Amino acid sequence: MDPITPQFLGPLTETLPTWLAIIGGYLLGSIPFGLLLTHIAGLGDIRNIGSGNIGATNVLRTGNKKLALLTLLLDGGKGAAAALLAGMMHPLLGMFAAAAAFIGHLYPIWLHFKGGKGVATFLGVLLALSLPTGIATALTWALVAAGFRFSSLAALIAALASPFFAFLFSGLPLAILTASLAFLVVMRHEDNIRRLLRGEEPRIGAKKEK
Repeated sequence: MDPITPQFLGPLTETLPTWLAIIGGYLLGSIPFGLLLTHIAGLGDIRNIGSGNIGATNVLRTGNKKLALLTLLLDGGKGAAAALLAGMMHPLLGMFAAAAAFIGHLYPIWLHFKGGKGVATFLGVLLALSLPTGIATALTWALVAAGFRFSSLAALIAALASPFFAFLFSGLPLAILTASLAFLVVMRHEDNIRRLLRGEEPRIGAKKEK
């Protein structure tokens, strides 16, 4: 594959593969696995449970740990798949598709652009684009989650740390992309930040929000 260079960026943005990577990544990221799985399992509409979010943390509030784990894996997997499939053509296409998949999860066309908070998809994207960056970010999430039992706090700290990991392991281009996606992760946790400050944020495994 050709290296990612400024000279290559201009022609790439005008090609059909680029648009296919972006559109395909978005549509893949838009698949609401949490909503689909809870519906198939007969648990109703996940948007009417707990926080109303379609992600794994809210699926866990149904009490079905296996379903929550499957949601986590599928949400992360769709981001990784988008990055890896497009990356087979060119690394930069992988980055475009990864970003599009992440946006698709946050703003899925199938759900009137009201999606999840993107943590699992974010981790999947990072694991695919830079394995060390993804592992470091995932470990940060796991350590904070284990120590404080707040999924949202773990997501926020991991997201804020991820651009530094990306720069350390992969360089500036991925660090810039990671910082952009991390910013969206933080923005999607605005309500969680308020609850954390008020001491009202539910801990991991809680079936209902306070």
